[in-house]
Amino acid sequence: MKNVKYFRKFIFHRIVFSVLALALQLFILIAAIIEFRNYFTLFYGSNIVLSLIVVLIIINNKTNPAYKIGWIIPVLIFPIFGGLFYIFFGGNKLSKRTKNKMSLIEYKTVESFSPNSQIIDEIALQNENAANQARYIHNYSFYPVYYNSYSEYLPTGELKFEKLKEELLKAEHYIFLEYFIVAEGEMWNSILDILVEKVRQGVDVRVIYDDFGCLITLPYRYDKKLEKLGIKCRIFNPLVPILSSKLNNRDHRKIAVIDGKVGFTGGINLADEYINKIERFGHWKDTAIMIKGEAVWSLSVMFLSMWDYLSGINEDFSRFKIESDIKQQKNSDGYIQPFADSPLDGEPVGETVYLNLIYKAKRYIYITTPYLIINNEMLTALTSAAKAGVDVRIITPHIADKWYVHAVTRSNYKVLVESGVKIYEYAPGFIHAKTLVADDEYGIVGTINMDYRSLYLHFECGVWMYKTTSILDLKEDFYEITRMCKYITLEEIRSMKWYNKIIGSVLRVFAPLM
Repeated sequence: MKNVKYFRKFIFHRIVFSVLALALQLFILIAAIIEFRNYFTLFYGSNIVLSLIVVLIIINNKTNPAYKIGWIIPVLIFPIFGGLFYIFFGGNKLSKRTKNKMSLIEYKTVESFSPNSQIIDEIALQNENAANQARYIHNYSFYPVYYNSYSEYLPTGELKFEKLKEELLKAEHYIFLEYFIVAEGEMWNSILDILVEKVRQGVDVRVIYDDFGCLITLPYRYDKKLEKLGIKCRIFNPLVPILSSKLNNRDHRKIAVIDGKVGFTGGINLADEYINKIERFGHWKDTAIMIKGEAVWSLSVMFLSMWDYLSGINEDFSRFKIESDIKQQKNSDGYIQPFADSPLDGEPVGETVYLNLIYKAKRYIYITTPYLIINNEMLTALTSAAKAGVDVRIITPHIADKWYVHAVTRSNYKVLVESGVKIYEYAPGFIHAKTLVADDEYGIVGTINMDYRSLYLHFECGVWMYKTTSILDLKEDFYEITRMCKYITLEEIRSMKWYNKIIGSVLRVFAPLM
């Protein structure tokens, strides 16, 4: 009886319906081709022309060159269907109407902050490079830098979970949660209980989750269930089983804001593997950052601007701004600058921030990332830094969540290690943390992976820090992680099986599409 129940649940799951719908569309397309086989020459010629036009479009757009190559090669290899495939799935294409609608996000962001160059001028007196980085983030993501704030680095999902519950229980005005993945289980159910109680107390509770991220973790129309509980809910980019490029753009952010006083971000989603209550790919290592004070307002604006877009409304954000209760002490915890990255503005903020830190590092730069699928520009930055004597270290997973992605990650090891970059794999399992720390002065904790999807296709966020106390905590945690890692030697890389090298080399060509 139990097996029958699970079978029914599987059969009626929306994934099954989506796969069947897509399969039906492919079947209709194939049937149409067979039906019009007498016109094959015309069909073939038309698609060859279409593919050539697509290649010209790809070459002349502003996309990263590696991303262009990743599409040009399959289009040319399969010219009959390559052009059609790019039209359906290629690039970062939302309709003009949707883009215009989403321009509200940028407008509301700019509107929410008063011009203030004083703090950047203060940073410039200490370090012109740091001031330039803060200025770039402000100019192109529109989020300012703060000194009247406090940060606390959270080195595990378990600690973030406890801190989040602790702060949620203190909520008096509002709670904002925006996550790529929400999964029913111990972590989410515990948080949900608190949210329901806070609704009863009159707290404004809002949740945004990504539909694709929650495709197998939440029931269909879970937003309706939350609404019945009094929790306002919006779904980002609902999955429609139609051949379309819309699947490319996801909301990969992980944001929690409580009363505008406390905010969280980092790699940790609201699912049990992130706190190791269930095991997926060995031990799951992840990190987060908690901030308090004026800098939390930036996380509030990120959430509210996305909420307004999804809701089709235009709220007055100022009513959510609560004055900081942190004492006005300059440089009390260094400088903190939360920032967002959108795939729609043509500016790769996340990638540029990473590159700036790598190029400007003087003594060391330590990086943790679940995916090391990088373009030539990033590869050159890392190798150039190492060749110049900078201690460059990168930690990646030892147990992969996607074998083909990990194959591409490992295919980058040889050139990096030959140049002096030290590579470590997290031996206990999977590391999902996205962090950078450099020279005891700079740190980033956020949601941005070192892969093409995070850097070019997803909505992301992070926290840039300069001279905060949490930077040294970030460095110390990196050392702790390396003690559990497998150090990758050049001899080991050279002794890889020949077929693994070939697989990695082939997959690297298509890396921008992963």
